[in-house]
Amino acid sequence: MSTPHALSSEQALTRLHELTVLDVRTPGEYATGHLPGALNIPLDQISRALPAIRHAADRGNILVVCASGARSDSACKTLAEHGIGTATLAGGTGAWASAGHDLHRPEQGSRTPWGMERQVRLAAGALVLAGLGLGLLHPAFQLISAAIAGGLAFSALTNSCGMAAVLAGLPHNRPRRGDLDATLAALLDH
Repeated sequence: MSTPHALSSEQALTRLHELTVLDVRTPGEYATGHLPGALNIPLDQISRALPAIRHAADRGNILVVCASGARSDSACKTLAEHGIGTATLAGGTGAWASAGHDLHRPEQGSRTPWGMERQVRLAAGALVLAGLGLGLLHPAFQLISAAIAGGLAFSALTNSCGMAAVLAGLPHNRPRRGDLDATLAALLDH
């Protein structure tokens, strides 16, 4: 594959017409805005999608995208372990939008899904408040707040997020089977 491991937003923009773009965020995050033409295959569904991704890679270059680059790096490593060469978008959709490039959004009703970062902030904040509140009843409950603080520090140091992994499993963050099947079919036809 002639694509370097990471493309800047400008490099990706000039090559977008020749790339198959895979967005590995949750369906809710994908719905908040994605690169034009990007297909949504959540990171936890990469293994299921391997045959379709391999088929698409045989016909052209693959660009893997997420919010900031951490999940797309993980997806690229997984795909490389299966002999599929890919590139990632440096800085993810955040860098793409910051560069002034358009993000596409699927047509939907008035309900806008929340991005994973926002979901993590809500869950972490709610758990910290619950730990502090329950700590008034018994000091041991303050350990909830301490555990969340430790998890957030660990998350920052490792550039991973266990809470995001847990939240990604919630029903509103899971792809509907028909949506993922349609995406895989599109990859095979792409």
